[in-house]
Order: sequence, then C-alpha cells, then structure tokens
Amino acid sequence: MHLPWLDIDTPFPDPETALTEAEGAPGLLAAGGDLSPSRLLDAYRQGIFPWYSDPQPILWWSTDPRMVLRTDEFHVSHSLRKRLSSIERAMESSGPWRVQFDSAFSEVITQCAQVRADGAGTWITPAIIDAYTALHRLGYAHSAELWHNDTLVGGAYGVGIGKMFFGESMFARVRDASKIALAYLVHFLRSEGVQLIDCQQETTHLAALGAKPMPRRTFLAHMRPAIEQAPIAVWRPMSLRDGFLV
Repeated sequence: MHLPWLDIDTPFPDPETALTEAEGAPGLLAAGGDLSPSRLLDAYRQGIFPWYSDPQPILWWSTDPRMVLRTDEFHVSHSLRKRLSSIERAMESSGPWRVQFDSAFSEVITQCAQVRADGAGTWITPAIIDAYTALHRLGYAHSAELWHNDTLVGGAYGVGIGKMFFGESMFARVRDASKIALAYLVHFLRSEGVQLIDCQQETTHLAALGAKPMPRRTFLAHMRPAIEQAPIAVWRPMSLRDGFLV
C-alpha cells in the first residue's frame, strides 16, 4: 500500500487514485499537509476531506461511494414532523425555542467534538476546531443551531462553497435537536438552489434521514459545477410552513 505524503506545497493526488477496499482503507487518498484555509478549500473543491485522530498525521479521504443527501429527499418522520410543528408554533409566539444560523459556530463545533456517551473518541481535534473556525470567519463554514431559552441544545456545521454544502457533524443535548437543526438547514439550502449535501461516509443515522450512497464519479460530476455557482449571500433560517410542514 503506497500512500502519498503531502508537504506544505504538494498538490492533492487525483481522487480516483484513493485506496480501494482491497487495499484496506477504502477512500484514503493522502497524508500530511496542513489545515490552512487554502488547503481545506482546495480539498473540498476536489471532493476531498480530512478525517483522522490524534496522534495520526492529517489523513485525506475521497470515499467511493459517497454518502449524499439530496435536499428534496430529506426524510421527515411522523414524530419529527410533530416536533417541528411544535417548534414552529413556539417560535411564532415568542416561546422558548429558536433556530439560528452562524450565531455560535465555535460552540457548535466544540459540542460536536465532545466524547460520546459510549466512550468513543472524536476526530474533531483542537486543530480541526481551529481550522474550521478560521473557515467560518472567512464565510465558508456555517452552523445551524437549536436554542432553548439561552441554551444551545443542538446543532450541525459544515462548509458551503457556491451551491454545494459539505456536512461535517451534528450534536444533540435534547431529543431530536440535531435533526431539527438539520431540517431548517436543509430547507434553507433547498430554497437557495443547493441540490446536494455531502455526508461523506455511510451511516445508518444518515440513511434514516434520506441520505444515499452515490458513486464518486457521479458525486464529483455534480459537485464541480455546483461549487462554481454564486455563493449564498445571507444565511438565515426560514419558516418550515412552506417546506416540510406543508
């Protein structure tokens, strides 16, 4: 197994050269490099993302198939629809719930980095937090947040380039909180012409929300023109009355 090593100025290899399942690490493309904004944006524009844990070096991936969520195929279960309706009513009457975008990015990514109850570790290292917070300051990384009174109880974050959104992680401190934040994010993205959310890797949780695997070549063919479109100017949550609650 030969894995390319990236120095600071080494370009990424072609994503099609990523390791295969037969080579033991399907989707692994390269190691090394750095997490500077320019490196990260270059990676996303090629369908590549970092995923590693300390003390590993930075590992870069381009999985095949790629897990994606079409914004018009987001699955809202009956129970989630009831929760969304309740949240909407509360917000319309100035109740304790509210949804916001980009008001607490650092808090969202820090909460996503917390070790889970099952004791599993996290790939969201301090270096990752610093790197994506820098992307947020530049207007590329965004968070969707669910608040109860003044407490952040759930959220999601990712990277937006043109009309493409690359989802990274979610967290919940109360039931369905991450799904609620995601529902508002998906509805907003769909209204802005974003057709596809990159979910990177396949999980049963994502599949339950409507995400499906897509061949890497198909994903890249969609992504390349999408990232060249005009970026979203204003990130602001919208009512779901004309969306998932119709």
